[in-house]
Amino acid sequence: MNIYLIIGGALSAIAALLHLGCIYFGAPWYRFFGAGEQMAQLAEKGSIQPTIVTSVIFIILTTWSLYAFSAAGAIIKLPLMRLALAIITFIYLSRGIAGFFLINHPMGRSPEFWLWSSAICLTIGLFYLIGLKQQWANL
Repeated sequence: MNIYLIIGGALSAIAALLHLGCIYFGAPWYRFFGAGEQMAQLAEKGSIQPTIVTSVIFIILTTWSLYAFSAAGAIIKLPLMRLALAIITFIYLSRGIAGFFLINHPMGRSPEFWLWSSAICLTIGLFYLIGLKQQWANL
């Protein structure tokens, strides 16, 4: 088993569960995790929009987690493994790097949100990158 992909998958799964927490606990969680005041206010008003957006993110992160676990050999082999993991890794690393450039132009988020979320995405992306590099020949 590839420890880097297991860690990357576990971190993606944790991120997915935190998004579920935002749906369940509502506006305070949206605010705490930096989703923006507009999203928090929509949740307070009972709008379905935050739930839909956050559910899509939950599904994406869960899928990414499953691909990491699959490539690590922890679960069944999923289709298009190389392509999927290359795209997932690229997205995590790109989001991690791009967020640092948005600290001074936060677009409704706090600079702290961009700093922390970018550091987290970059870290997860590096776990995927190292694990993918190690597993590439076996995929």
